[in-house]
Amino acid sequence: MKHSGAISKITNSTITVSLEPNINCEGCKAKAACGASESSSKEIEIDNPNLIQKQAGQNFVLNEEVAVVLNEELGLKAVFWAYLFPFMLLVSVLVIASSFFSEGLAGLIALSVLIPYYITLYILNAFFKKKFKVSILKMI
Repeated sequence: MKHSGAISKITNSTITVSLEPNINCEGCKAKAACGASESSSKEIEIDNPNLIQKQAGQNFVLNEEVAVVLNEELGLKAVFWAYLFPFMLLVSVLVIASSFFSEGLAGLIALSVLIPYYITLYILNAFFKKKFKVSILKMI
């Protein structure tokens, strides 16, 4: 997946890119799961590659037009961990709990299982940042 945008902030460790609305999102099958198609402008924070790319002469500067690229396979994995796995977890716990408890209590138990799941995702944030590398490319 590729989105164009402009660099809005540069620090020593990160580059923040403001993504432009993508007209190609209208025809995309994954637009419902992709957050980049929903609003007029989104920001994404990327590890600053300036330190590595100084040897190649590819320094990034403020307000520069760039392309943000995410491997399609990684995008599908992100959708799995953010949407599909919690849904499967919720339904599984609901089915199991409904055989032991009343419907209302089973629903509360199933919803409460999502709390530790999302806390775990938050704790593993650094792991997922390393796993889901987003690339930034200069626009020609």
